[in-house]
Amino acid sequence: MERHLDAHCQAILQEFQDHLPQFEKEAAEAYEKLKRTLDDAGLRVAAIEYRIKTEDSLAGKLELKGSKYKSLADITDIIGLRVITFYIDDVDKVSSAVDRLFTIDWTNTIDKRKLHEIDSFGYMSLHYICSQGDFSYRFEIQIRTVLQHAWANISHDTGYKSGVEVPKEYLRNLNRLAGMLELADEQFSSIRSELADYKRRVKALVASGNLDDVPLDGDSYRSFLDLKPFDALNRRIAAVNQAEIQEVSLIPYFEIFKWLGMESLGDISRLIKDYSDAAFQFACYQIGLTDLDIISSSLGPQDLCIAYIMKNGGGKAGIRFMLDSLSGPSQSNEMMAGMMAEQAADLPFMNQKESTDGK
Repeated sequence: MERHLDAHCQAILQEFQDHLPQFEKEAAEAYEKLKRTLDDAGLRVAAIEYRIKTEDSLAGKLELKGSKYKSLADITDIIGLRVITFYIDDVDKVSSAVDRLFTIDWTNTIDKRKLHEIDSFGYMSLHYICSQGDFSYRFEIQIRTVLQHAWANISHDTGYKSGVEVPKEYLRNLNRLAGMLELADEQFSSIRSELADYKRRVKALVASGNLDDVPLDGDSYRSFLDLKPFDALNRRIAAVNQAEIQEVSLIPYFEIFKWLGMESLGDISRLIKDYSDAAFQFACYQIGLTDLDIISSSLGPQDLCIAYIMKNGGGKAGIRFMLDSLSGPSQSNEMMAGMMAEQAADLPFMNQKESTDGK
């Protein structure tokens, strides 16, 4: 596209062309520095992007308002970086990293989150003007949430902020939608904060031993596993053959315990207390006459579940369901469940009267 630039603007454009390799180098360095810092901090973001203004884009800008700029150094968005966060409160965390990494031009930095216009939602990003090292040109870093970014793109595409008048019936709907997205942004951050508080309360309750007060869910179960609740049973089983215990994830047993009707960590604790002898009997039958010298840490919880299933009338079908849930449905699980049910049926615990149903 042919541009009509005066000599002053031509000189600025030439300066850009002369320094383009340096712009590319500085942009990549700023991107890597920021990405590495966020990664090291464990701050997960939706995206980190950077771009260098194209020659045609710069020429268009100079054509419109070239007289505003004395030199290329007055144009602060030749390099642009953008960080898109998942949550509102992460915008401030990213901004803290930016503040530490780069020299901030506070005079030209704009916090658009302080705007309160009804149509400002998609433009509430934080715009830093920065510089780094001996590089004599400033650059821009935008920080905004996923929803703010989506809205900015949508409103730009619809002409909402293009200066073209939008009919009132459409404008009202757009403003309503912007309000809904802003509320959603706030709620996502609020929910995350509440979940973090819940996890802390659960850990405190688990550590205190008040297991009946802790509902069984994914977070509470992970905290429970930190207490190594199945270790004593596994060590007892391993001692039969002086075997080594190989640690594996016990997360898959969460769904099994839920299926067995466990509603709190106290229920699992009582299951361990009431059925450990039965689980040990079954384990001895399985490995007692073998030379097995390595057992999985899942053997204890597996045999606890089998003992509970058998003692409470679940039989072969119950064991088959457990095996399918743990490893996926297969014909071999049918055969294995039948064999386990037959073995367990002849063990002493099946003929003993229990004072509890295991819960």
